[in-house]
Amino acid sequence: MSIEEIKVEQLNIDTFVAEKTAEIRSAVGDGLAVNALSGGVDSSAVTLLGHKALGDRLKTYFIDNGLMREGEPQFVVETFKKLGIHVELVDSRKEFFAALKGLSDPEEKRKIGITQTFYKDVFARIVKESGAKFLLQGTILTDVEETTAGIKAQHNVLAQMGIDTEEAYGYTVLEPVIQLRKPAVRLIAEALGLPKSISQRPPFPGPALTARVIGEATPERIELVRKATVIMEAELAEVPHFQCMAILHEDRMTGIRDGKRDFGLQIEVRCWDTQDCVTAKPARVPYEVLERLADRLTSEVPGVVSVTYHVAKKPPSTMEAV
Repeated sequence: MSIEEIKVEQLNIDTFVAEKTAEIRSAVGDGLAVNALSGGVDSSAVTLLGHKALGDRLKTYFIDNGLMREGEPQFVVETFKKLGIHVELVDSRKEFFAALKGLSDPEEKRKIGITQTFYKDVFARIVKESGAKFLLQGTILTDVEETTAGIKAQHNVLAQMGIDTEEAYGYTVLEPVIQLRKPAVRLIAEALGLPKSISQRPPFPGPALTARVIGEATPERIELVRKATVIMEAELAEVPHFQCMAILHEDRMTGIRDGKRDFGLQIEVRCWDTQDCVTAKPARVPYEVLERLADRLTSEVPGVVSVTYHVAKKPPSTMEAV
């Protein structure tokens, strides 16, 4: 299925918003829809488009899968409450960790641990209980391109991979911003009144911190990379960049602690400059910032003895590690 891209320089914001709200309203009719809000700019923009189109006939949910950044569920719920939108918080942590148990292959983690659990289990149940027939989500063009090219399966790419969501899950997926890339979505988000804390937020992957853990994503390993993420985001806050990430490696590294051998963990830090996510290059982070970051990660995150900085461009690298 071919998708016609709307580039930033072609985007008429008022026209786009009017057309997409009309499309949502026409598709849903007099019925109900639900939407999955992660707090990222894509899903947040779609949430505002959906509520503009449907009002209270759009039910918004934040799925707490246990894989998000520190304090993320509460931050998202409170931010949208200030915008007059009620977000229902759904605790699905046990379901997601049960699905991820024993999985180490990146594509299995995405498809079995995240996609199937999210769409077939959690949201299928929510949709059935609500009586809605439609799910709104923030798929963008880059998600589709990376999935259909076989680079990595984005959890929110379904119809483009031949999945009939009505048959598979019992509802139809609507994707209002699928023609856009991230910079254009940010413009839409700003126009809809989202605060900069959302509209200018660095991207965060749909599979959340499972994309930052190489190997099995256990609750313990997710908690380690969550702690590392808090430290990394604080230390790189003043460095201009598009996206940054802390990645927990699977291999153990030999280190020294208290004069003794410490067979510990490795954290890889990535910090990217890009315009469209199609190509990217590592940000030139001052060495003193990297040194301070390494000192904090090795002293504040239990078991970490090694910190590296990623310097390969995309391509041949990708922005996320897995």
